[in-house]
Amino acid sequence: MKIKILSWNIHKGFNFSGAKLIIENIRELLRETEADILFLQEVVGENLTHAKNHENWPSSGQYEFLADEVWDFQAYGKNAVWTDRHHGNAILSKFKIESFENLDLTVNKFEFRGLLHAVINVEGKKVDLFNVHLNLLHRHRIIQVEKIIERALSHLQGESLILCGDFNDWGGRVSRLLEDQIGLDEAFLSANGTHAKTFPSFFPILPLDRVYYRGASLINCEVLKSPHFRFMSDHLPVLAEIEI
Repeated sequence: MKIKILSWNIHKGFNFSGAKLIIENIRELLRETEADILFLQEVVGENLTHAKNHENWPSSGQYEFLADEVWDFQAYGKNAVWTDRHHGNAILSKFKIESFENLDLTVNKFEFRGLLHAVINVEGKKVDLFNVHLNLLHRHRIIQVEKIIERALSHLQGESLILCGDFNDWGGRVSRLLEDQIGLDEAFLSANGTHAKTFPSFFPILPLDRVYYRGASLINCEVLKSPHFRFMSDHLPVLAEIEI
């Protein structure tokens, strides 16, 4: 079974500079990728201020708006929560999501992070999906990666695992740990010998966004860097196709 996966930090639905709401453009571009599963970070579940100030602000959560009639199953994990707004990670899937849970990965009072763990059914086989957005400091990321590894060692329901997200790991030090501890390969690294450069979107020099997998074989992987994507979010998306 071939599965097309996309991971993208959508910058809360605003363009790379944060000046313009472009959530409708993002939805159209996501549809064009024909991805089966979307791993999205910085997804807004609710923002009452933006709802008042932006005429085209979605009436539902951004993950529901983006899913529309294409991705029938959604999981959303609130990570940053205030009285009038919240955002986090979301997984949109064409395969049935049988269960999901959001785990707190927050290690300081400034960055609110989480691990969204969903389980899908692919032709009778369970596949575990992890969606993460890690901290800016390496020592914090190591703590978070250790929690991800602990989750993978104790709570997986299937034989295949897909871990995607914004790792903020510009030094490329996380991949070896994930490979050694839980047998994950990183798609772009496997295909090209280096991690994909995805940030900033208009002139990408930092390799922040990743697609890790195990219990599957890689068919292809690419960074979507057409002009359409370069001026959407501040990150470029990574698209990979695997075979379960």
